[in-house]
Amino acid sequence: MDADPCPPAVAAATGAIARGDLGYGWYPPLAEAFAAFAADAWGWSPAPGRAVVVADVMTGIAELIHALTPPGAAVVISPPVYDSFFGFVASTRRRLVQARLGGDGRLDLAALERAFADAGPGAAYLLCSPHNPTGTVHTASELGALAELADRAGVRVIADEIHAPLAHRDGEFVPYLTLPGAQRGIAVTSASKSWNLAGLRAALVLPGDDARDAVGQLHDVVRHGAQHVAILAQTAAYRDGGPWLVAARAELARNRELLSRLLAEHLPAVRVAPAAATYLAWLDCRELGMGPDPAAGFLRLGRVALSSGLIYDPDGGHGFARFNYATSPEIIDEAVRRMALAASHARGRG
Repeated sequence: MDADPCPPAVAAATGAIARGDLGYGWYPPLAEAFAAFAADAWGWSPAPGRAVVVADVMTGIAELIHALTPPGAAVVISPPVYDSFFGFVASTRRRLVQARLGGDGRLDLAALERAFADAGPGAAYLLCSPHNPTGTVHTASELGALAELADRAGVRVIADEIHAPLAHRDGEFVPYLTLPGAQRGIAVTSASKSWNLAGLRAALVLPGDDARDAVGQLHDVVRHGAQHVAILAQTAAYRDGGPWLVAARAELARNRELLSRLLAEHLPAVRVAPAAATYLAWLDCRELGMGPDPAAGFLRLGRVALSSGLIYDPDGGHGFARFNYATSPEIIDEAVRRMALAASHARGRG
C-alpha cells in the first residue's frame, strides 16, 4: 500500500531496534494476538498452542507441500489466482492441476471435483481466500462444499487467508477451518498485507482439528525463518491496530468507488470484476483491442504499470490486468487517464 504502516506496529519494531532487542523470535504472543483478533472479527477462536510460525505465507505453503505430499504428487489451484502459486508448485516439483474459477469469478465445484479426481488421494488444493486477483470472498456454502469434495477425494486443503482482514464488510469473510468437514485443512495467514507490513516477514500455520499431526511434520528448522522484529510488529498490529485497519478499509472503499467511476468515464469498455475483499481490481480489458497483454500496452504507451493478467492465468488471462488501488486518489486519477490515453494510441495504431 502507498500509505504509512500501522503506527502500533511501527512503534513495536522501532522500539525493539532502539533497545537492541534483535535476537531470535518468540512467537506464542503472535499466535495469541491473532486468536483474539480472529475471535473478534469472525467469531473464530483458533487454539494458539497449535499454531506454528514460519517466514511468510508462501514459504509456509511450500513447506507444507513438501511435508504432506509425496514427490510427484499433484497440487490443484484455481486460476486466475495469485501468481506465486504457480511458481511455488513448480519449485516443489509437484504436478500442477487446474480447476478454473467459473465465469462469475467463483469456485466452480464441478471443475474442482474433476480436478480432485485427476489429482488423486494425497494431493493438495491451494485455496486463495479471499481470492487474489478477483477479490472474491468465498461463501460458507461454497467452502463447505469444497471441504466435502476434498475430504471425499483425499485432498488436503491449504488455505492462504492473508487478505482476510481486508474483506470489505464486517463478518463477510469465513475462515475455512470453521466449516464442518474442514478438520483436515490447514490455514496460513499473516498481518503483513492488511497492516502494510510486507517487509516484516512472519506468518502463522494453523491446523484444523485433524491436521495437528500433519503440521507437526514441519521440521523445526522451518520455524526459524520468521523475523523477531516482524513477530513483534505483527503482534502489535493484531492487538492494537484495529482503528488503523478500520480507517484503511474506509479509505480503500473510497478508492474503489473512485476507480470504478473513473473507468466508467474514461474507459467504459473495461469491466471490473465484482470484489468483496482486497485492494485489487481485476480488469477485463478485452474490448479495448489491446491484445493478449493490455498491461504491457498500458506501460509502453501510457507509462502506467498494472500487473499482467497472464501471470495469474497463463491460459485464460488474455486481455486482463490487475490494478492495485491502495494508493492516493491523485495517482488513481492519473493512472486511469494514462490508461485511456494508451488505449486511444493503441486504437490509432490499429
